[in-house]
Amino acid sequence: MKQVKIPAVFMRGGTSKGLMIHKKDLPDRALWDKLFLGALGSPDPYLRQLDGMGGGLSSLSKVCIIGPPTRPDADVDYTFAQILVDKAHVDYSALCGNMTAAVGPFALDEGMLSASGTSTSVRIHNTNTNKVIVAHFPVEDGVAAVDGALEIPGVAGTGAPLRLDFLDPGGASTGKLLPTGKVIEWLDVPGVGEIEASLIDASNACVFVRAKDLGISGRELPDEIDKNRELMAKLSAIRVAASIRMGLAKTEAEALKKTTVPFVAFVTGPMDTQTLSAAKVPGTEVDLVARAISNGQPHRALPLGVSMCMAAASRLTGSVVHQATRQEARDSGDIRIAMPSGVLRVAAEVAQENGAWKVLRGGFYRTQRRLFEGKLLVRASALGEVS
Repeated sequence: MKQVKIPAVFMRGGTSKGLMIHKKDLPDRALWDKLFLGALGSPDPYLRQLDGMGGGLSSLSKVCIIGPPTRPDADVDYTFAQILVDKAHVDYSALCGNMTAAVGPFALDEGMLSASGTSTSVRIHNTNTNKVIVAHFPVEDGVAAVDGALEIPGVAGTGAPLRLDFLDPGGASTGKLLPTGKVIEWLDVPGVGEIEASLIDASNACVFVRAKDLGISGRELPDEIDKNRELMAKLSAIRVAASIRMGLAKTEAEALKKTTVPFVAFVTGPMDTQTLSAAKVPGTEVDLVARAISNGQPHRALPLGVSMCMAAASRLTGSVVHQATRQEARDSGDIRIAMPSGVLRVAAEVAQENGAWKVLRGGFYRTQRRLFEGKLLVRASALGEVS
């Protein structure tokens, strides 16, 4: 049986890795799901994706499709596909903030754009959310620089700093920053009972709850969370209830099929924590502690779309996140979020216009690197082809 060959690049963007593919090199859209599942090695009941390019974690099972812009205020289009590890499902309902860091450099290095100076900016139209993100990064000899002094939590070593500015990120998933019109409300969750939550949609739709309301400290690491089946069941039920309340799904069955948004995260106030590398993080050096679930798995870092939404929520007076955030950090400056891989700094500019909250922009720094370029090989049988 033959294999299908497709030009592709494998890149790291922030704390994620994934395939970067030109839209023009892909087959008909109807075949995308089969192609991406075969390429990443899903579904895999062993959760390793050994027969594909995936790495067994949601953060390592991603595809980015890059094409010419379809709107005049952008330089490129970017469609994100999240491939589930253990299920035959591809989700296009959200963006990946980390992999967004790879899009601008990919476009430049592939000759889709040009840069003559020592830095450049690329306006990226994310088709999943219909939002524009601007990537600013250094250039060396006409291609994206990779060497630099920026260290980001969760990635060994340092790299060239790349700043992502999310423009008007509110309502990316639902059309509204506050899908229900409230910054905080009670959710009646089957199997959990009533729990106070904030349903916020900035960059990606998220539901935020307090760690203490789940009966946990909030400093738990991913393996501990994953092994706590009662906790994981609660978080799944909260996510489903929030999906229906936010209008993302009409029924429980429909909500269960939407595996990405809304993301569910729990927060607590600043306290001493420990990272996956056993490093100690003093509570005096953070403004908030958070953990997030991504596609049914505890995230080992923090999805950047969730981080962006969380930073925005920290500015919304009365929200669950605002209440947990260090008081001195609620109004201005970067929010320092303690998560399993370290401390992430995120900026969010929020204002009230005509009595309604609006997120003007949000931003953070990432690093990126091209890891491999060549031909992606996928079994022809995975696409239904017969040799």
